[in-house]
Amino acid sequence: MKLLVTNDDGINSPFLHELVYALKGAGHELYVVAPLTEQSWTGASKTRHRLVQSTKADQGFGVPTWTVDGTPSDCVNIAIAHLLPTKVDAVVSGINVGFNCSLGFIIASGTVSAALEGALHGLPAMACSQDVTEETYYKLKENEGKPEGELLETLKISAAHAARMAGELLPKTPHRSFIVHNLNFPIPCTPTTEVKRTVPAHFFVPGLFSPPDDDGRHKLIWIDGEDVSPPEPLADIKCIESGFISHTTLDYRKLGHP
Repeated sequence: MKLLVTNDDGINSPFLHELVYALKGAGHELYVVAPLTEQSWTGASKTRHRLVQSTKADQGFGVPTWTVDGTPSDCVNIAIAHLLPTKVDAVVSGINVGFNCSLGFIIASGTVSAALEGALHGLPAMACSQDVTEETYYKLKENEGKPEGELLETLKISAAHAARMAGELLPKTPHRSFIVHNLNFPIPCTPTTEVKRTVPAHFFVPGLFSPPDDDGRHKLIWIDGEDVSPPEPLADIKCIESGFISHTTLDYRKLGHP
């Protein structure tokens, strides 16, 4: 397939790089258009109040690559309208640093929203995220996102799963269907890790900002939320906590339907 690959952690993220290598190794024709800098938690936002610049880039992928100094949704929209020399068959977003599970995080996710932007263009789309511990997450951010050891091995395996599932899921997804396949990989992930079909967990996430400092400024922080998911059907958070790959089909046509 011809695939547009993007993410929300930015063009320099090794998690994106491993996905590109795996998809390329699986024989897909790739075009990479990713944010110039990290754009996590930007959701489906578009850059409205300033000009957005796209620039050709060389990340050593051996495929046409651009950066966009905007949001993940900007990347996909600008790529399809102005950068790609041909029509693509689907959009693949990720691999995100950290999971994108539950109602509390899916809507806020730049990774998922980049895939949704593809779906809004009538394309099959897939979002991929790698679960990590909170400690590992902050170490990655401090170390410019460079995974090592067991995490790097897991990431390569997760990327291989993503490439395989792209070949299985995307050709079967109708165009103009508003469907996004949301994949979340557990830690660790092995070549034999089983895939489970899931639904988004019912997860409340109040109080994400710190109290004001002396200047009235609030900082985004991480706190434990409240999972109120019923035991069935299997929820995405429970799935990856149990060591399985979570596959949630997000059908945006069903929003608002009884």
